[in-house]
Amino acid sequence: MKTLMDRPRRSLLYIPGNNPGMIQNCAIYGSDGVLLDLEDSISISEKDSARKLVKHALRTLDFGAVERVVRINGLDTPFFKDDLEEIVPARPDAVRIPKIDSPDDVRTADAIITRLEQEHGMEPGSVRIHAMLETARAIMNANPIAASSPRILGLTIGGQDLAADLGIRITREGFELLYARSAVVLAAKANGLLAFDTVYTDINNLDGLREQAAMSVALGFSGKAAIHPSQIAVIHEAFTPEEKEVRKAERIVRGAKEAEERGLGVVAVDGRMVDAPVVAQAMRTLELARLAGMEVESL
Repeated sequence: MKTLMDRPRRSLLYIPGNNPGMIQNCAIYGSDGVLLDLEDSISISEKDSARKLVKHALRTLDFGAVERVVRINGLDTPFFKDDLEEIVPARPDAVRIPKIDSPDDVRTADAIITRLEQEHGMEPGSVRIHAMLETARAIMNANPIAASSPRILGLTIGGQDLAADLGIRITREGFELLYARSAVVLAAKANGLLAFDTVYTDINNLDGLREQAAMSVALGFSGKAAIHPSQIAVIHEAFTPEEKEVRKAERIVRGAKEAEERGLGVVAVDGRMVDAPVVAQAMRTLELARLAGMEVESL
């Protein structure tokens, strides 16, 4: 039986909350999720109108299987509470909260969302949180933030703002953020959460994106944000396992099921013992293969 954490989230496409044309096409871009943005892409003069447009879209549009996440404005802005008051009752799958620096920031948001769920007859905990870590303080607090609320679905790193906070320049290779990206992944995985990598801002450089997406996969990220539909296929390509990985995963899952049917507590595949985490990873590999359209044995 699949859980919420099993949903594919290889790609999350940012869409400006004041762009009705893009919003109404959310279901056809091909991303696993969309990030309806009320923050950086929206000028101060358009914050209110964008919020209303996104609220209306959540209530009326058919997003299909695409996950609906709204990036609201941060706690340090005058728009934070208004965003939550209007967006949460529209029942998004999650809200992405920027500039989370401490567990207290998460708990503040959690308390408001909990109240709104109660007031509007919503299932408790139905609106999840993506905690955006965008400062040096946030990175140092990554694990306490990850453990601060069961409402958190995942951690995400905000590369551009973090680089500004550190006073550094982002390069094509991206090694300057290696520690921060690793810290986010480790904190997320240690607390059973997803980890989302930052955007690649040069939409004309798909080779650069390909390199960065490959690093995202290598570091253990669950998915990567995109700022243009053209980036989605490249990100999905990076998360597509190689043929030999898929066949090995099939053997592992098949062996685990046979061992369970025979009442055995251990599994041997290709002459090596494998445990539950390896089996879980094999199952994720098969799911990624199916999403990519690869032929996968039904197990």
